[in-house]
Amino acid sequence: MSYAIVYSSRTGNTRALADAIREVLPPADCRYFGPPDAAALAAQRLYIGFWTDKGTCDGDTAAFLAQLTNQEVFLFGTAGFGGSVAYFDQIAQRVTALLPDGVTLLGHRLCQGRMPMTVRQRYEAMEDSPRRTQMLENFDAALSHPDTEDLRQLQNAVH
Repeated sequence: MSYAIVYSSRTGNTRALADAIREVLPPADCRYFGPPDAAALAAQRLYIGFWTDKGTCDGDTAAFLAQLTNQEVFLFGTAGFGGSVAYFDQIAQRVTALLPDGVTLLGHRLCQGRMPMTVRQRYEAMEDSPRRTQMLENFDAALSHPDTEDLRQLQNAVH
């Protein structure tokens, strides 16, 4: 079955996930690998990766999803916040709601992703509070992600 791996990646996190998927799929069946592009729509199965923006996928991915017709789709992505399956499932539900009728969702896998240092600097500039402390702790916890275990779990999910 032909497939395409489409991803939007601002910091390299989602690109790392896309590379991990590419490692476990047959190279001869790959019709497209890269950022959202109409060329990917020729594939029967699409692995679509995104970074999380305000609790859903980024705008480039949302615009690409709107172009889908009757493909099979597996969603993957990264989120700077979270770490809990429940949080990631909420994001996946919001993104799934963007899929047009006729598209078959095969599954999804999200993980935490590191954020740029400018985000930490913004948190550091906030007034001292429990929320600020939590945001800084989350930022620091995200620095190692996606890690080897995140990539392994994603590869298992697409296999």
